This record gives sequence, structure tokens and C-alpha cells, in this order.
Amino acid sequence: MYNGFVRVAAAVPQLKVADCHFNVKQIIALANQAEEEKAQVVCFPELCITGYTCADLFTQQQLLENAEKALSQLLVETFATTAVIIIGMPVRTGNKLFNTAIVIQGGRILGIVPKTYIPNNNEFYEKRWFSPADPSLNSITISGHTVPFGTNLLFCDKKFTFALDICEDLWAPIPPSSQHAMHGAQVIFNLSASNELVGKNAYRRQLISQQSARCMAGYVYVASGTGESTTDLVFAGNAYIAEDGSIIAESERFLQNAHLTVSDIDIERLEADRLRNSNFEQGKSPNQYRIVELEEAHYKTFKLKRTFNKHPFVPSGKMRDEHCEDVFSIQTAGLAKRWKHTNAHTMVIGISGGLDSTLALLVCVRTADLLGYDRNRIIGITMPGFGTTYRTYTNAVELMKSLGITSREISIKDACLQHFKDIGHDPQVHDVTYENVQARERTQILMDIANQQNGLVVGTGDLSELALGWATYNGDHMSMYAVNNGVPKTLVRYLVKWVSEQMDDKTQAILNDVLDTPVSPELLPADNDGKIAQKTEDIVGPYELHDFFLYYLVRFGFSANKIFFLATEAFKNDYSETEIKKWLKIFLRRFFTQQFKRSCTPDGPKVGSINLSPRGDWRMPSDAVAFGLDE
Repeated sequence: MYNGFVRVAAAVPQLKVADCHFNVKQIIALANQAEEEKAQVVCFPELCITGYTCADLFTQQQLLENAEKALSQLLVETFATTAVIIIGMPVRTGNKLFNTAIVIQGGRILGIVPKTYIPNNNEFYEKRWFSPADPSLNSITISGHTVPFGTNLLFCDKKFTFALDICEDLWAPIPPSSQHAMHGAQVIFNLSASNELVGKNAYRRQLISQQSARCMAGYVYVASGTGESTTDLVFAGNAYIAEDGSIIAESERFLQNAHLTVSDIDIERLEADRLRNSNFEQGKSPNQYRIVELEEAHYKTFKLKRTFNKHPFVPSGKMRDEHCEDVFSIQTAGLAKRWKHTNAHTMVIGISGGLDSTLALLVCVRTADLLGYDRNRIIGITMPGFGTTYRTYTNAVELMKSLGITSREISIKDACLQHFKDIGHDPQVHDVTYENVQARERTQILMDIANQQNGLVVGTGDLSELALGWATYNGDHMSMYAVNNGVPKTLVRYLVKWVSEQMDDKTQAILNDVLDTPVSPELLPADNDGKIAQKTEDIVGPYELHDFFLYYLVRFGFSANKIFFLATEAFKNDYSETEIKKWLKIFLRRFFTQQFKRSCTPDGPKVGSINLSPRGDWRMPSDAVAFGLDE
């Protein structure tokens, strides 16, 4: 295992039906290839020693003897192999024949797992030849070795545990892998021989994905390839590797040559999800599982085969519109309920011309439309200060006009100068007092106008700002309902872009310019060219990095070192390791020191898997010591 990842492989060999000698040579070649790829476990299809489609040949003495000889050859020729090899073959004991998965490592048979569910319908007639698993059998002798036998075997090294399904087991109402997972298996390997039919592959793929999600496990599925008999059926050589509901690697179908699908499963991620799920082990059977020990892999590092989404909060592909619609609808529904419940006549919102206030305003407008209220009941207030630029001021004014809301302009300059005089602060000293006075003055204006107009102050701050504490305490930190508090900055940008595509040309042009404007609180005077001088990401770091850090810290509870490793993988073409380490340290320091602000945040809707509300997902002492990176 490397940084919590275990490398697994799904192998589809070339086969000849009933030619055990040929088949085992192909298996050995792919097992050696998996070893070169540093796979810790490599799984082959169901009955791959003989071929799945042998039919009545399974009752022939010669085939069974040839299969056992091939197994012996496999043991000899993989004696020096450290990878765990899982193969399928018929095993006879007493008067029964079992369809089994055999687990091998270093030339030794570690255990044998029989198939639990034997199909006997449609194109499958396995009960003609095979018996279902027999709970009374705990061990059998094969190739001169007495080995553990049964469906209650867990194969473990010191760092991860796996168990086995065989084909039909996955399709059962309660797959054996569900119990395997609740008893400790983090990865399930399924040896299969599922044939191809129109539409079946999509259903099969969904089954694999869903079972990995229900089990909070890795699921490695590999099915027989095109070498099987085509007398009545065709097999495509499907190979899938899933992790916690997502397919992370898959093979092409109908390949005419042997192939290997390799990827890395994050065991620490799976363990994090299980740790958080208080119901995970409910319904665990009283069956006693037996532990079969594995040797640890001799290699300690490898270059990961998989990539990581740089923007884990942002939807992509076909789900884009649906995901954005969901988020926007959740925000709207939350605000609609609060507006009706409070009997407020108006909604009051500060409009800066920046991303966050723009998204909050768009939510307000949609909420008014949803409730059938006139948009003039939304009071947008732009409050120019010492750092307000022409660009953001113009965008704020034009956006309010374009959306048809009530707009007001109240400069905060004179009030802030008076306050500086009252508290004895030199306005030429542009320190934190200079900045926070402006933020609190704006909040006071919003609150007081809300009192005047029977209004509800809608907050604009987002999830990323909450994580970093990038808000003035009792300034923009406070509102009466915070519609963006579950939306990270990377998603705010995406949502505004998505909404803009549904607007008229004029509004779309304004929104596009807002999207192109640097993120800034505009609390310091503009530069000599009248442009924004105070750029947030120059101060606290890139939001795409901070959102990445936030996701893996809160969603999975990863260590600082694991987060750093994942970030270097995801952003290797964008930032140096030195830059990533610098911003991660800043993120961790701010995340821990700014908890006191999150402990008293306003109500607001949760929209995704992460939220920092002290009443919901995140409950943390304000004086906890920050985690650090190993130097």
C-alpha cells in the first residue's frame, strides 16, 4: 500500500475451452504482467482454468484432472510472485463439484471460496454440474494441500482486507459481498462469466457501481472474454474497477487479445466513509469469518494509475445541468421557506458586483418568481467604499437594473471617516481596523434598512470563505439567512456561469464580466489605474486549492500529508510542490483558528456533501490545535 492506495488488476486472458494447459500459460503471463505493474492483487474470470462454457465436460474425469494439473503448474511458476492471484476453476471434493475462486500467493493456495448462488434459469444451467456452497465444509485437500474452504474467508495483510464474490453472487437480492464488507472486507473481487446481451452491460455496470457504494468498498469485476464458446452465447471480457460508487477504471469490450486493467483503490477513503456511517454494521450476520493472512507487497511506492478531479465540488459532463439545477433549486427552496415563515415583506441584499453577491441576488430573483412576488420586493443596495472600483460598481448597478429589482446606493465613506474619528484611528493606516470598519458599516446599513422595510437580510458569503474565516466577524459574516453558505467558491463561479446562459443578452454580458473580475473584498483603495488592488487569491491563496483541501479534510478526514499528496497529484501541471505546501499550511492554520466564526454562522441550506454549519455537519472546538504537515 502506498499513501493509502492499494493497486489491483482485473485480467482477461485468452482462453481455449477445455484446454487447461493453454489457459494456465495465458494466466501465468498476465499474472507476471500484473507483478510488473506492481499490482498487489490480480483477479481472473470465473472458471478461467477450464473455460466457463465447458457444459457437460465438467463431469468428465479428464477435464477435472487436467484442471488440477494446471493449478499445480500455476503454483510452481508463480512461486516467486508476490502479487496475490485469484483464479476460477471447478473443484471436486467428495461427491460434489464446486464452482470456486482460488486465492494464491507465492506458490501457495491460501484459500478457496465456492460460489454461493448457482443460476439455473434462462441461458444458465449451472446446477446441472455445480453444487452451491456447503457451510459444513471448512477445508478441503487439493493438489496435496489442505486449505481453508468456504464463503466466510477474509484475506488480510496488515493494511487491507478483501473477500470474494463469484458472478451470480452480485445479482442476488442480498449479495454475499454485503456481509463481507460489514465483517471488514474493504475490496471485493468478483470472478464472473456474464455473457453479453443488448442493454445488459449498462445494467451490469450500474450493479457494480451501486454495490461498491452500498458496501463503501472497492469492487473489482472481471468477466470471461471472447475465447469462450460461442455456441449459444458471446462473452466480451468486461473488466471494471469501482470505488465507493464510482467506476475508476474499465476495459474495452470484445477485445480479441488478453488484457489487463489496473488501478489504485484508496483504502483510507473507504475507511473514512465507514467510520462516519453509524449504520454501516447494522444487520451484520452472526456468522464467524475466518482470517487468512497474506504477505505484504515488497514494493512500497508506485506511480498512481488514476487521476483526481482538481475541482471536486464542480459537476462535469452530462450531469452539469442537473447538478446546477439541484444546487440552485435547494438554495431557492430554502430561501422561499424562510421568506414565507418570517412574513417579511422584502429581502435586503448588499450588491458589490462580485461573484458571491451576484449568485445570492440570482437566488433571490428566482425565489421571488417562484413565490409569485414582484421583484421590486427585493432591495439591492450597493455601498461604495474606499476600495470600490468603477468596474464592480457599474456591474452592481447594471445588474440590479437588468433584473428589475429595487436598487439603492448608500456610500459608506463618510460614516467610516466619522467612525475613524470617533475611535481615534488614522484613515491613512490601511490595517485590519480600516478594512473591518467598512465591512461592519455595510452590515449595519443592511440590518437597519431591513428593520425599516420589514425585510430579511440575505447573506452572500460562501463555504470557502467560511472555511478560511475570510469574513469580518459581525460584518459580512452575519445575515438573517445565508443562501451561499453551502456553496464553495469554485462552484459559485460555475453556478453564475450556468445561470448566465439562461439570461437575455444584456444580463448575460454583465454576468460574464462579473465572472472575469478578480475576487476581492475591495476594502483597500484601488491602484493608480483605478483597478482592484486587493486580490483575495494573492493573499490567502488560490480558491481551487483551498476547495480541494477543504473537500478532503472535511469529507474524508484525511491527514495533512495525505491531502498534500493528493494535491500534488491533481495539480502537478499547475502548481509546484512548494506552492501547494505553502497554501496548504495557510489553509490549515486559518481553518483551525477561524472556527469561532463558524460557531455562530447564520442559518443557510446545505447543498452538497460538505457543510460547516455548527448545527449540522461540522462541530469543532474553537480552540483546537491545527494539524500540521510532516517536514
